[in-house]
Amino acid sequence: MQTALVTGGAGFVGSHLCDHLLGKGMRVICVDNLLTGNLANIQHHQGRPQFRFLQHDVNEPLTLEEPVHHVLHFASPASPFDYLAYPIETMKVGSLGTLHTLEVAREHGARYLLASTSEVYGDPLIHPQVEDYYGNVNPIGPRSVYDEAKRFAEALVMAYHRCHGVDTKIVRIFNTYGPRMREQDGRVVPALIGQALRGEPLTVFGDGSQTRSFCYVSDLVEGVYRLLMSDEHLPTNLGNPDERTVLEFARLIQELTETASEITFSPLMADDPKKRRPDTTKAKRLLGWEPVVPLEQGLRHTIAYFHERLGAG
Repeated sequence: MQTALVTGGAGFVGSHLCDHLLGKGMRVICVDNLLTGNLANIQHHQGRPQFRFLQHDVNEPLTLEEPVHHVLHFASPASPFDYLAYPIETMKVGSLGTLHTLEVAREHGARYLLASTSEVYGDPLIHPQVEDYYGNVNPIGPRSVYDEAKRFAEALVMAYHRCHGVDTKIVRIFNTYGPRMREQDGRVVPALIGQALRGEPLTVFGDGSQTRSFCYVSDLVEGVYRLLMSDEHLPTNLGNPDERTVLEFARLIQELTETASEITFSPLMADDPKKRRPDTTKAKRLLGWEPVVPLEQGLRHTIAYFHERLGAG
């Protein structure tokens, strides 16, 4: 049985990744400092012999005596609210956290996969975004703590690949949604669903013409697994090319939740990308991967999750 180390494993995507790897017959060591993660996301695995939770901050070195075959670095604040609230921690986990987890992979001869982001493209000047686009990033803006942390992390991963021969992978994750998102994390999906379910006005920033492409989390983690098992070392986009305006998306939330809430508009956030859609040609060609969950279906699952959470609260 192979062992996978997942940092940020109690977070939204990380916990679904733990589920997926366990389903593939792996043993999983889930590492999280619980800054933005939640033990409730992994409680269904407690007591399983194939699962181990380790509360640890990967900004500090990590030593593991047992063999590790795969290291997947997903630890980082990932929503605007989180990385604006924890800017230093975000920069540290992208730099020191990446360094320390790369050292684990090097010491164990393990495969290494970095969770990077579409934010490395910044406010893109080309559309859709392809992997060889260098991006349009403001290096000193408020969002730069996340953008530049991930850009640095990618550079460090490639340095370990070239200098130490570590078998590395880089996934650039586009907007992902699904159960276990935190309602108050500032991302558009939980924000709008939460407002709709509480009967509050739905907040759209700017005029709502900015676009996003929403990928359901089960599609994403399947792509991550396929990339982990591949021979590809250069960055690979994963996301859903089904592009929607934020206003169109808000209206869909109105429809699916059957809310009477109206849409209101607020000033656009600084450096908020105007367009976001992945070119997933590479993932389809190399991994045989493409998303299969339609937006409406994924949203119904997500709405049901938040409805249950709000009811429990």
